[in-house]
Amino acid sequence: MLVRFWGTRGSLPVALTAPSVRQKIVGALAAANGMRFDDADAIDRFVDELGFAAGATYGGATPCVELEVQGPSYIICDMGSGLRSFGLDSIRRNAEGHARAYNFFLSHLHWDHIMGFPFFTPAFDPEAQIRIHSAHPDAEQALRRQQEEISFPVPFDWLRADIAFVTMAEGQPIEVDGLVVEAKAQKHSHVSYGYRFTDRDGCITIYSTDSEHKPSDMEDEAAFIDFFRDADLVVCDTMYSLAESVSMKEDWGHSSNIVAIDLCHEAGAKRLALFHHEPTYEDEDIQRMHEESIRYEQLTRERSPLDVICAYDGLEVRI
Repeated sequence: MLVRFWGTRGSLPVALTAPSVRQKIVGALAAANGMRFDDADAIDRFVDELGFAAGATYGGATPCVELEVQGPSYIICDMGSGLRSFGLDSIRRNAEGHARAYNFFLSHLHWDHIMGFPFFTPAFDPEAQIRIHSAHPDAEQALRRQQEEISFPVPFDWLRADIAFVTMAEGQPIEVDGLVVEAKAQKHSHVSYGYRFTDRDGCITIYSTDSEHKPSDMEDEAAFIDFFRDADLVVCDTMYSLAESVSMKEDWGHSSNIVAIDLCHEAGAKRLALFHHEPTYEDEDIQRMHEESIRYEQLTRERSPLDVICAYDGLEVRI
């Protein structure tokens, strides 16, 4: 299984500003301090040494994650603004022989998780088949509503792909192209659902975003430990610090890096991807949270190590 991250921010898309780009360039030149580079490879190595926040960016597209598996269709979690880039890339792959079949799994219907669909080019392809899986019976209503004339110039009925909606039930697994998929309700406004994907080889990926975990509700936390059990990769909402999540942003429907690590440790998960980054965080803030998460994991580890990575737009993870 190959997991591709097309969008990793939460709430709304953000972009690097001119001052932010300038700051990265100034920082890189200051770090070079008169160094000479013989070729482009030497420059690449130097940029790697700068650290991710100084030499790259975590990106600003809202949630969209692809799971490449053995089946013929595309498997996509959420339709955030990152969906536009995925759609264009899938057209390239379709030209190389990939089936024009798309299976979506929606965590919930808030705008940052569906706003990419009006810009999803394959939806205009009459040869494309699109199946939208959700545990929300009002998923079709939400997607149609955002393309009403008051909000968008192209109505939903102008789309030419074969589009159908599939309503899932919590705790009742379904099979899609060899993947076994199970949905789990999460604490979030209008309810969010996490998904557990198990492929033919037994590889397990968890997609769990927009989920608030309360230390006071240990019964619910035990259920999530079971849901994350033995996962190869857990993509988890880590929008806030622990202090934020239990104080001024309590009941906002999001979680922290600390709680995610604790859950993954208890569940025996192998790898955690920090996800749904706060839109006000600069790259340096996200990198700092990642570094603190690695240290916390090391300090609290009791059994096998948990590999803590930080999702960014364009990241690929093979499991």
